[in-house]
Amino acid sequence: MKLLWKAKRSAIQDVGEEVEEGAIFHVTLKRVQVQHAAKEGANWIGAGGDEFPPERTVSQYETCKIRTIKAGTLDRLVKNLLTAFGDSDFTYTSIFLSTYRAFASTKEVLEILERCGNPEPSGCEEDVSQDSSESKPVLGTEVASILGAWLDQCTEDFREPPDYPCLMKLLDYLKKNIPGSDLERRAQNLLEKFQNQEVEKDDGFRVASLCNLRDEEEMDISRPEEFSFFQADLVAEQLTYMDAELFKKVVPYHCLGCIWSRRNKKEYKHLALTIRATISQFNVVTKCVVSTILKDKELKSQQRAKIIEKWIHIAHECRILKNFSSLRAIISALQSNSIYRLKKTWVCVSKDMMLMFEELSDTFSDHDNYLTSRQLLLKEGTSKFANLDSSVKENAESTRRRLQLQKDMAVMQGTVPFLGTFLTDLIMLDTALQDYIEGGLINFEKRRREFEVIAEIMHLQSACNSYCLTPDPKFLQWWSRQEHLTEEESYNLAREIEAAADTGTPSPKPRKSVVKRLSLLILQSDPLAHNTPLREQPKSAPSGGSGDSTDSASVPSCEFNHPEPEDACIAPVGTADASQKKVQSVPCCQKK
Repeated sequence: MKLLWKAKRSAIQDVGEEVEEGAIFHVTLKRVQVQHAAKEGANWIGAGGDEFPPERTVSQYETCKIRTIKAGTLDRLVKNLLTAFGDSDFTYTSIFLSTYRAFASTKEVLEILERCGNPEPSGCEEDVSQDSSESKPVLGTEVASILGAWLDQCTEDFREPPDYPCLMKLLDYLKKNIPGSDLERRAQNLLEKFQNQEVEKDDGFRVASLCNLRDEEEMDISRPEEFSFFQADLVAEQLTYMDAELFKKVVPYHCLGCIWSRRNKKEYKHLALTIRATISQFNVVTKCVVSTILKDKELKSQQRAKIIEKWIHIAHECRILKNFSSLRAIISALQSNSIYRLKKTWVCVSKDMMLMFEELSDTFSDHDNYLTSRQLLLKEGTSKFANLDSSVKENAESTRRRLQLQKDMAVMQGTVPFLGTFLTDLIMLDTALQDYIEGGLINFEKRRREFEVIAEIMHLQSACNSYCLTPDPKFLQWWSRQEHLTEEESYNLAREIEAAADTGTPSPKPRKSVVKRLSLLILQSDPLAHNTPLREQPKSAPSGGSGDSTDSASVPSCEFNHPEPEDACIAPVGTADASQKKVQSVPCCQKK
């Protein structure tokens, strides 16, 4: 008789907890369907391999016990890596490797694993029967498997220039215990890769920052009004190209490092490198929108309105491309203090463009914890094309034609999410759940919840590879040469441009900035520590707005003037304090 397992919906029974020394396990019983079939009967009925017709099988139900560790000491959590698969906890290794930095260092985990895999009597001997002659080789194989997964999934853990102590320690262990193995070769290749990157990184950054400088003499388009040289769809594609390249390079667990750095900036700062790069790009997009609109004081209101309309159109193109990061950045810039106060300019924006702007703004409504944007990610995250519905007939027809053209040409789109959505979830989890439970055991249930968020990011990263975009040298040259305004410069320019419109116009009721509140949450800093002008926060676009609230969180830096925020994240938080009368402005606004 041959035993075949068939995956069907099964009943799960919660049994409770099992408490062992240094660990607490959650136990469930899962009822699974099993089919029995005679192998010799398969040949008689003409079936091949493991496939058997239903009439030649007997179905039975069996109960499978699943143990998942809820909490434990560091020693038990590491040793559980060797037994989790046998306990049917198939995701434990990925969860542990993605989150262990919250409670241990790479060196500590590596030392425990090495003790477990060492042929000499070690700290793992209490977990394995000592009279088993096969226990040590089995342990060595298990440890090698874990180390291989570690090298594959979390290579950045071993990037510790210039000496790379943990990677050297791992290589010493492999040379001693499994010399000449594929694992040793992979570790050696990783060391050489890190060393080469360290030598070449200065040249790499320089090459990346120079975009066909030979064209510089042919086209001087550094002035804002020459922004009109580029079509809206091209700008959206180039923003998406840059955003996608950065998002693909995001190390998902760096999101956790960004959250943990709130408590210990020095220890976890290196775990937020790829997140800071994404934040910096978000900031640059926002600043570019503001600068192109305000830089030329001589423009008439109608001309400035055309620039605003173009950015709205670019935002719409980003929506078609499912680039929610630049879409959010553009919307945040258009709702910022400096742009909001241009009342004469907004009056000149066409009705259709205003309706489009409101529809795009509603994408990030803060209703029900940003339910709209979350549903869009769930619906379109891995879909081939965007799914847009517009109440503006002209917009709907134009969008329909664009999407149909994409489908006819079989051009699939990836997805670039707004990373702040995930960082918000991680901040909430970090605040709500404790790191340790009674008895000083590490709360691993918290890490499982965090990994659910990390898994969503990894899922979207795989979808991001669907983009087939190429860089446009002329645009990237123009982009790199843009001179951005500081927050104070933007505000002062806006006052000069619209001085007449401000006279006798009541200011909206101020609200505390979403980004400033987030900066306080992450950086735990005093909002009065920065010397920026005091001014009002906008509630809606001058020409009216949607009925829903739109909390457009954007630049997460503690100061707008800093192009490279070092210790901050993008993430919207809850509603503002209504009693806040005077606040500092940051590069975002709220629409209420």
